[in-house]
Amino acid sequence: MSDTSDQQPRRDFLLRSLAGAVGAAALPLPAAAADPASAGAAIETPPGYLWLRPDEQAFVEALVNHMCPADPLTPNGVDMGLNIFYDRALGGNWGQGDRLYLQGPFKNGTANQGYQLGMTPAQLFRAGSEGLAGYCAATYGKPFDRLPADTKEAVLKGLQGGKIELPNGVPAATYFAQLLQMFYEAMFADPIYGGNKNKLGWKMVGYPGVNTANKVNIVKFSNKPYRPEPAGIADLS
Repeated sequence: MSDTSDQQPRRDFLLRSLAGAVGAAALPLPAAAADPASAGAAIETPPGYLWLRPDEQAFVEALVNHMCPADPLTPNGVDMGLNIFYDRALGGNWGQGDRLYLQGPFKNGTANQGYQLGMTPAQLFRAGSEGLAGYCAATYGKPFDRLPADTKEAVLKGLQGGKIELPNGVPAATYFAQLLQMFYEAMFADPIYGGNKNKLGWKMVGYPGVNTANKVNIVKFSNKPYRPEPAGIADLS
């Protein structure tokens, strides 16, 4: 299926963003994927939230639907399971900071020093989301999920550029960077982690997934169209 001019910018953006999803590889595998005997449980992510609070659920659903709106090629972010990825990642080992050094001292670092806050990813998300809720209430009189699309966009750009000051002091740009990185991961990580439902993110950019013959196919299909059915971890378990 060819892209229309309206659809092409979104696909180009996602193709350029695919590199941002590599952080998902660091997430620990769920027990079902680590244990072949329970591989059947890994094929479908259990429905429902495990960690996000109701107000956070509404925020994340609005966020992923805004950043991944439905179009003729894909459904919206919630239908792709991106919100479930946020929930599982924040409630899991990564979100709880299992491998994160948190002994301090904590000082403002330079850009090339990476994350410097004394909070786990889950704590940053929760504090940042509470701060954003307070900002939206004070500025617009309603939560983020009830804002019109153009206002959502302005808020997200304000966070990204550090132009919004969250009332609880959470650094806006750092908080936004986490939200955006998780969006990339939700779009392109293996479906076993909850996002990328039905491998739609992979299909959009032509990624073959866990394809053991991909080295051969790179040569075989050089300069030729190559659109295989992607394979995930659960397919090979």
